[in-house]
Amino acid sequence: MRRAPQPVWDAFVRLFHWALVASIAVAAVTGFVLGPGFIPVHVVAASLAVALVLARIVWGFAGGGYARFAGFVTGPVRLMRYARDVLGGREARHVGHNPLGAAMVLALMAAVLAAGLTGWAFLGAGAKLGPFAFILAHTDSPALAEMHEAVAFTILALVALHLGGVIFTSRREGENLVRAMVTGKKEVGPQDIVPPEREARPGAALGVGLALALVLALAVAAPVLLPVPGAPVAEIDPTARAECTDCHMFYHPSLLPSDNWEQIMATLDNHFGEDASLDAETTAEITAWLSAHAAESADTRASKVFRLDPAKGVTRISDTPFWKARHGWIDPAAFRSPRVGSRDNCAACHADAETGWFNPFFAEVEE
Repeated sequence: MRRAPQPVWDAFVRLFHWALVASIAVAAVTGFVLGPGFIPVHVVAASLAVALVLARIVWGFAGGGYARFAGFVTGPVRLMRYARDVLGGREARHVGHNPLGAAMVLALMAAVLAAGLTGWAFLGAGAKLGPFAFILAHTDSPALAEMHEAVAFTILALVALHLGGVIFTSRREGENLVRAMVTGKKEVGPQDIVPPEREARPGAALGVGLALALVLALAVAAPVLLPVPGAPVAEIDPTARAECTDCHMFYHPSLLPSDNWEQIMATLDNHFGEDASLDAETTAEITAWLSAHAAESADTRASKVFRLDPAKGVTRISDTPFWKARHGWIDPAAFRSPRVGSRDNCAACHADAETGWFNPFFAEVEE
């Protein structure tokens, strides 16, 4: 039976497909291969993938026949029947998504949304970014990180299955499905199964999409607009700042626990090889302020990962295991450059270092 090329995949579906491919690829490379310095790129790429999926969901209810979920999503009975027919080599040809392909579309979209949800939850617990900053504590971070990683591996597995399905169906039907997703056209025969025609409603889709985008933007910006529980102290003691910055950058008190600060202030006569002694009154004032706003008072990632242990040779923040793990990928020469000077100059690369936040989007690496 003769088949004739006909438009099947509209421009939005094709743009969604290839943009999702690109965003997942970038998210995978920056998440699994590249160093922590690429976290901002990872977050942007993964968030774009989530936005694309949400837009596709809207279009799934407002698009034309081939784009609408009603045109290709089936129940479990029809899915199992189609799978049995495939194994028997007698399946009907679906011009749009076949039942197995439809199940893969739904599974991939669900996995991308789950990855976005767990990823932003992790950022909310640790970096206090996004809406989860108000409801999750840093102690939730390890479990959320494991969940996010598990979902990410699930996405990779689904992508592999999807590619296998595309290759299998292309050979089975004698049509290049990848090219079809580029041109938007597929060959259609009289016996092929096509979805019922439906008129696309781009205006309604645009309106819903813009409303959804506004809600998501406000949710992401919420920690900037509203006070976040467990935030590092924002008002810095002027005496502490003046005395500390005479020799080095200002280290926010939330970066170390109170006993570490008390030890540092009690040994100012031998402060990393120099005598930084202060009069008793000033020493007591700064010690009290540092202890009151030490790591115990905050609930950020930076307040929970650093602890000095002189007995084990950990006398600087840059000696701690966390610091070394996070900065091990950076060329040591970067720390010796004129702009940075040393490993202890956090503010050279972290624009918000003195606030105690260490937002990953404010970090840069000396080249």
